[in-house]
This record gives sequence, C-alpha cells and structure tokens, in this order.
Amino acid sequence: MMNAIHPQTNQKIPSVWRSVRLSSVIEEAQSGFASGERDPVGIIQLRMNNVTSRGQFDWSSSIRVPPCSKNIEAYHLRAGDVLFNNTNSTDLVGKTALFIGHEEPVVFSNHFTRLRTRTSELLPDFLSLWLQHQWQNRVFAEICNRWIGQSAVQRDKLLELHIPLPTISEQQRIAAILTEQMATVDRARAATEAQMLTCSNLPRSYFHRCFHGITPLSATSIRDTAPTGWRWEMLSNLAKLESGHTPSRYHPEWWGGTIPWLALPDIRALDGKVAYQTLENTNSDGIANSSARVLPAETVVLSRTASVGFVTMMGRPMATSQDFVNWVCGPQLDPRFLALLLRASRDCIRSLSSGAVHKTVYMPTVKAFQVCIPPLGEQQRIAATLSEQLATVEQLSITLSEQLNTINRLPATLLRHAFNGEL
Repeated sequence: MMNAIHPQTNQKIPSVWRSVRLSSVIEEAQSGFASGERDPVGIIQLRMNNVTSRGQFDWSSSIRVPPCSKNIEAYHLRAGDVLFNNTNSTDLVGKTALFIGHEEPVVFSNHFTRLRTRTSELLPDFLSLWLQHQWQNRVFAEICNRWIGQSAVQRDKLLELHIPLPTISEQQRIAAILTEQMATVDRARAATEAQMLTCSNLPRSYFHRCFHGITPLSATSIRDTAPTGWRWEMLSNLAKLESGHTPSRYHPEWWGGTIPWLALPDIRALDGKVAYQTLENTNSDGIANSSARVLPAETVVLSRTASVGFVTMMGRPMATSQDFVNWVCGPQLDPRFLALLLRASRDCIRSLSSGAVHKTVYMPTVKAFQVCIPPLGEQQRIAATLSEQLATVEQLSITLSEQLNTINRLPATLLRHAFNGEL
C-alpha cells in the first residue's frame, strides 16, 4: 500500500514510512539578520549567492560583517544546521545547503531560514536532501509570495509542508547513498566541464597552427611577418568587395519571395557555416528597387556592425543587408580559406571597429584590409584540413553538451527515486 504525502505532488511513499508536518520535527526555524555594514576582519556572513543550485556553499563571494552586530551569537551556525534560501528569484528560491562546519565562526543573512531538527526523528542531511528534492519539483515556486524581481517563501508555509519519514536508520542509509551518488554526479560534471573547456580551446589552437601563429589580416602598415612561402596582398586585389542593402519596408510586396536575404538575426547561427536559408526572403522587385545585389554562391560574408566579426559563406545566390561586407573571390583566393582567415582574425577585426553605441567596422577600414596568404594549392589544403578539424570539434562539443545535460538531470532523478522509497 502506498500513501500520498503532499497535496501538491503525486509523490508516494512506502506504507511503513510516516508523513508528518515539517513543523512537528523542527526544533527551531530562525531567520537571519540584515547588515549593511562590512568589516574586512569581521565574521563571515552567508548570503543567498553563497548557496549553489547543487546544495553546496560557495565561499569565494562571502562577505564579513562587524562581530559586534546585534545579538550576533544567536545567528552563529553549527554543524547540522540546514540553511533554506527563503528569498531569491522565483526559480532559485528554496535552494538549500547543509552546514557541516567551518574553520571560523559563520552567521547567516535574512535571506535564509535556519532549520534545526529534532534529531531523534529527523536527520539534518535527510532534511537537506528532501528540501533539494522539493526545489527540483518547483514546490517552492508554487507557494512563494512574489513581487518585482524577487520571491519569498514564508516560514509558516515552509513548516506546513509534509515530509516523508522513514526510521532514523533508514534515513541514515538513504542520506549516505544519496550523498555518495551526488558526489559521483559532481565528479562526472566536473570531468565533462573540463573536457568542454579543452574542446572550446581547440579551435584557437588549430587556427594558430594553420596560420603559423600570425594574425593573417591587417588594415595598417603594422602587420605580422609572413611565413615562408606566404605573401601579404590587398584583399581588394584578390576578391571583389560588395556591400549589402535593405529593400524598403514600406513595400511589403518586395518581401517574401525566393531570394534569400541575409541579415543580422541570421548571422550568429550561421557563423562558421555555409548559408543556404535565411529568416527573410526578398524578390526580384526588391532587388531592382534597392541597392541590394544578388551575389553568387561561395561569396564570403563578414558582419561589420553589432555582431562584428561573424563570418559565413553563401551556399546559394543571395543578397545581404548593409550590416555585412561581402567578397567574391578571384582565381588566386579560395573562398573557404578566406572565410577561415577572417575567423582567425576575429579579434583583430573587432579591434578595428568603433562607435559609442553599436560598434562598426567602417568601409574605409574594410577597403584597407590586407591578407596574408600562401599559394592557392596550400590555401585549399589548409581549408580542407582546418574545416575537418573544426567540424570534429563541433560534433564533440555537441556530444559533451548532451552529456552534461544528462548529468545535470541525474540529481532530480536520484532524489525522486530516493523519496519514493525506491533506493
């Protein structure tokens, strides 16, 4: 037989467990204190940003307050105290952590409710894990009071909740297993995040190697020394520069045709890729009645405003907005190589932008672009090798991201099984 334990959830518990109101097994539920004062040699005060979403303490951003604050001894934490984050944004209210002690005294702010249990009936670590489970289930988001930018769970509403209570020995067993499982999840998460960091650094390493450690673009007389067999050339001598334009929005009949029109909302998703589709299309009338031009496939496109430095290449004929500069490569310049060269020079390109509100690389600067290139055959070899390497990195990044998402879902699953009596 299974018994419902909370009117707001469908959670079930074994029939040998009890379901009791939290207030009946809590010895003390105390709010912390607010302090606007700081003291670099004072006592540590924990605030809401010191509790992570994984039920741990982050000491790196803790503050110190004067040790002579009002009745401060009443707010000292001791091992076994459970800190419940009663005030936060709606999604974060209810974060909980178990205090296991610290090398010096610690107090807590009014963003917390400190819970001390009747340890003969409820173990602190079991309570902390159960509160994390309720947070994962968004129980606190449902019962909190809300106002602009913040939410809060009142103490009486917290203490009205029902908690499933196995025997003390069973609580010990469940808490021990869950704690070890959570530690394993944390180790897996840390390992995956380390792999993701390594993965994110690989493109820069590949660009550095393929371009011999130089920045292969300049707009001034200051430029890196060309590697052996490479040469500096004006980009305008190697490719035809084209600008974009926007057909008038006052003529809706010029929109919704079959000619892709590349604009800023497209570019972040297309960065480093070949563009075949755009969010908006124009038509022959839109082209005929504006300065926009339909450019051929393999035109290389660089965003010069707002999202400065993002690069794509046209996979089919299309037009662009004036936010881009476009190059139609001549016979001495491989378009795939040029797209990669521009990506390798992104930091340089962004440094050439100016503007108080929106950064822009202005046309006189674009016309001054010089590029460092090897012979055509070497361009094609580099483009093929680097494209394959970057594609591998992108797939690895997707795999690791999916793996991290799976890991991040594990705590909720583990907590659900434990408090359903399935551990």
